[in-house]
Amino acid sequence: MKLLAEHRVLALGAMAQRPLARYLASLGATIVHGTTESGSLATLADFDFLLDDLGLERLADQGWTRAAIERVQPRLVHVSVTCFGSGGPRARWLGSELVASALGGTLRLTGQMDRPPVKEALDACTFHADMVAATGAMAAHYARGAYGAGQHVDVSIQEVAFSRNVNSLLVWQFDRRKLQRVGGALNYGRATVRCIWALADGWCFHSLMTGRFGAPANQALSDWIDTVGMPNPLRGTDWLNYNRSTLDPGVRTQWEAAMAAFFATRTRAEVSSEGRRRGINACVVNEPGDVLGDPHLAARGFFEAEAGLRRPSRFALLRPGPAETTRSGPVPRHSGARPGPLAGVRVLDFSWALVGSITTKTLGDLGADVIKVESRTRPCLSRLDVQVAASRAGHLDDKPWFAHLNTSKRSLALDLRQPAARTVLDPLLDWADVVVENFSPGTMARLGLDYDRLAARNPALVMVSGSVFGQSGPLAHEWGVDGTGAALSGRTYLTGWPDRDPVIPGAVPYGDVIVPYVMAATVAAALQYRAHSGRGLHIDCSMYEICVQQMTAAILAAQTGPPPRRTGNTEPDRLLQDVFPAQGEDRWVAITVTDQAQLDRLHALAGGSDISRWTRQRPDHALMAELQAAGIAAGVVQDIEDLLDRDPQLATRGALVELDHPLLGPFGHLRTALHFSRDRFAVFRAPGIGEHSLEVAREVASLAAAELDQLMQAGVFE
Repeated sequence: MKLLAEHRVLALGAMAQRPLARYLASLGATIVHGTTESGSLATLADFDFLLDDLGLERLADQGWTRAAIERVQPRLVHVSVTCFGSGGPRARWLGSELVASALGGTLRLTGQMDRPPVKEALDACTFHADMVAATGAMAAHYARGAYGAGQHVDVSIQEVAFSRNVNSLLVWQFDRRKLQRVGGALNYGRATVRCIWALADGWCFHSLMTGRFGAPANQALSDWIDTVGMPNPLRGTDWLNYNRSTLDPGVRTQWEAAMAAFFATRTRAEVSSEGRRRGINACVVNEPGDVLGDPHLAARGFFEAEAGLRRPSRFALLRPGPAETTRSGPVPRHSGARPGPLAGVRVLDFSWALVGSITTKTLGDLGADVIKVESRTRPCLSRLDVQVAASRAGHLDDKPWFAHLNTSKRSLALDLRQPAARTVLDPLLDWADVVVENFSPGTMARLGLDYDRLAARNPALVMVSGSVFGQSGPLAHEWGVDGTGAALSGRTYLTGWPDRDPVIPGAVPYGDVIVPYVMAATVAAALQYRAHSGRGLHIDCSMYEICVQQMTAAILAAQTGPPPRRTGNTEPDRLLQDVFPAQGEDRWVAITVTDQAQLDRLHALAGGSDISRWTRQRPDHALMAELQAAGIAAGVVQDIEDLLDRDPQLATRGALVELDHPLLGPFGHLRTALHFSRDRFAVFRAPGIGEHSLEVAREVASLAAAELDQLMQAGVFE
């Protein structure tokens, strides 16, 4: 299905090669490379979308003001993706991938404490921002279908990078603690859990997970260690009651020493075969070229051939509704009580953890009416994890992590194991425009809620499923988390120093926060498509495939030259790029130099001395300002306190929204990092579990008081 067939996109400058353009092309849009040369403004009349990496200020310098653009093509959806965004005191600052990562807070959390922070593989922050921009573009596209006018969508790469800092934000706001670099480990706020392990011939990703979700895999690892006869302090653990946040650090040290010794005796092949057979929740750390031979990607037809090279094709797999259930004619739009480009869209949300929750948070923040279906019998992981002192084990409504991930939603508590729950659920299936889920493939079918059955009931329904490996293929039912997609795609392999093990951004997820924007963007595109075609569809998003998309340049390079390797902070197209020490403990400034004139100015500022020696003597924020004034891209490697208290650009953009929580009080929530010129947001706080159950049952499912009483007595609203 080509949701954007017959739509034309003018991509200015380098935007034609950016992930945003690739995403739109994957939906069928025609991408045309353009420039801002005199006279070319008139050509906008022939386009539906305009993409730029300049921002409104630099566009206006070249005669492309917003007023002029709107005069030529009032229906145009215009998307700007720049380092700092349009407007604000730093809109004209020079940026780079490294500088955006530094000022966005992600760089500080990647690497080891005995060395400078080290950048993530390739264009991590830019790719993320482009997927956020894809959501903005498609939401504006849907809104254009409603009221006939286009608008400007503005995205700051720095702000998008900042939006990954949920863990840092929580522990700072509630406990006044700062997270730090932890190498090949995950930092959840209270616990640091190692997840990158050296093998006999490479590395693997493995993490002990909390409670029911991780228990079988944790036990499987313990059993494997016993089988090979190695020391095993994990033996006898009650894994159902294991909590990664509250385990005694001394016990964890013993466990991880034993696990390190065990993994050092295993090979990549053993982890991929015996480890997978045992279900130990581990995967190898692939090199970028390894993915080309992956049978799972081959089975899903993921790669396409172009100019003799294989490259990733789609961002999401689309399946149209069954022909016999497809309705004809346009689908009417609903009016919405809240503002936003998706006002009136009705979303039934079966999500949990990060991927699904961020998807529906985004849809809700953009104006959709989201009803979250959840249960006290199997609560979301983000309602369980105790990360800050304000939260308690066993309490489902006092977790700021859940609050961040679930703004702009209503909560319906429903025990789907009870047949009587369908009395409430079935009317909602008729009500919904969109169903969102990110359970393991097959779960919705076991609940009688798979796409084919839902489409038979509601033919125009748009359903989106997010999972690690997708809904089909030999790995579809295998375990996976955020680090799985990173490890298998080659992303982890390319992050770090060439003389050390790979590292990960320990406190900031990646795949978990990228996939939701691909899901939300494709939902918005599908809604506009069905608005005039009447056709519903199923959207299948695979975290692994989307991570491979981010690795496109490395995968192409692996086919044309030496295998790509970790290079620290350097990049081949930069004359000089690194993270330099500044005055004070663990204070750093990222610098990117692209031409000889910039390099000459940098050496002049340093007075001919070694650059590191010069930077070490200067305060970081003053040094950054001096370099930017000299026309050199630079950014402080900011920690969470810098981000909240010392960044005027983020403050101007309103990157943090204060919402009042009934148990936690008022605190700052990271906003959905999109700015629309026409539409506005009206974000509201996350719900308590089941807070809106009776409201939804009465007003949406239209159940009478007597029916509600019976359902309540039967324990359906649990």
